[in-house]
Amino acid sequence: MYKDKSICVTVPAHNEETQIARVIETMPDFVDYVVIVDDASQDKTIDIVKAYQENSPKIILIEHRKNRGVGGAIASGYKWARDNDCDVTAVMAGDGQMDPEDLEKIVAPVAEGRADYTKGNRLFFGDAWRMIPHYRYLGNSFLSLMTKIASGYWHVADSQSGYTAISLLALKRIDPDSIYNNYGMPNDLLIKLNQFDFRVCDVHIRPVYNVGEKSGIRLHKVIPKISWLLFKGFWRRLFLKYVIRDFHPLIFFYMLSFILLSSSLPLAIRLFYLWWVRGDIPDMNALALIFTLISGLQTLFFGMWFDMEYNKSLRA
Repeated sequence: MYKDKSICVTVPAHNEETQIARVIETMPDFVDYVVIVDDASQDKTIDIVKAYQENSPKIILIEHRKNRGVGGAIASGYKWARDNDCDVTAVMAGDGQMDPEDLEKIVAPVAEGRADYTKGNRLFFGDAWRMIPHYRYLGNSFLSLMTKIASGYWHVADSQSGYTAISLLALKRIDPDSIYNNYGMPNDLLIKLNQFDFRVCDVHIRPVYNVGEKSGIRLHKVIPKISWLLFKGFWRRLFLKYVIRDFHPLIFFYMLSFILLSSSLPLAIRLFYLWWVRGDIPDMNALALIFTLISGLQTLFFGMWFDMEYNKSLRA
């Protein structure tokens, strides 16, 4: 228990035989339940968890016969916590990349009722640039910027961090099975939380790397998939939040900017093609391109500004 709230930690694990014991042994004492979701591991992860389970009633093991991805594993843990009425449910990876000393900072805002969801932020830690592999830091920063726009939580900086905590109310409102099953799960969840006006808190945590973990993330594959996920989620959020639930004119700014900026692409292609072939730039083509670009960017920035103002109250 933490401040009279029951605490559950769900641990997604896939082939973590070298790390899972450390995760279990360093779990803080205030945690009531440790729900380890084995996502079809092919090593000895399950055997190690069962050995610890014999000596600790707080350890719950859920086994996936087929690999569902990290998002699917977290969803299984969420459903167990929801069905057992756990007040706060945190997520800690099975690879040991989340510092257990930061768990209290992650759990506290939700347990105290200040937030419905907390998210660890590794990017603002003092030595983050040195501690995090540079290609992952830059990729994370890009996806974080895209997630700000797509989710409406402009204060959340580290979108890819899986070190989180969520309230029971939020778990009951959002169907875990509807959340994206792979590495885009944190991004998709933020979009869904915003649709219901849940408060989100950004918590600074220490990044942990080179502790024996094996990363399955390949940025050249992950970034395009998550970018497409964010694009679809962005429009779905706008429609549900600003058309269905509560109309707001910012929807027109975003739609107009999308039309104008999309129109500028063929105009730009035509301009450069004619310049290459004929050696001159058509005046009307150039004027049309300048108009669509400037107008599109202006309406886009107005839409972002309105969205930021509308969601200020959701910053915990």
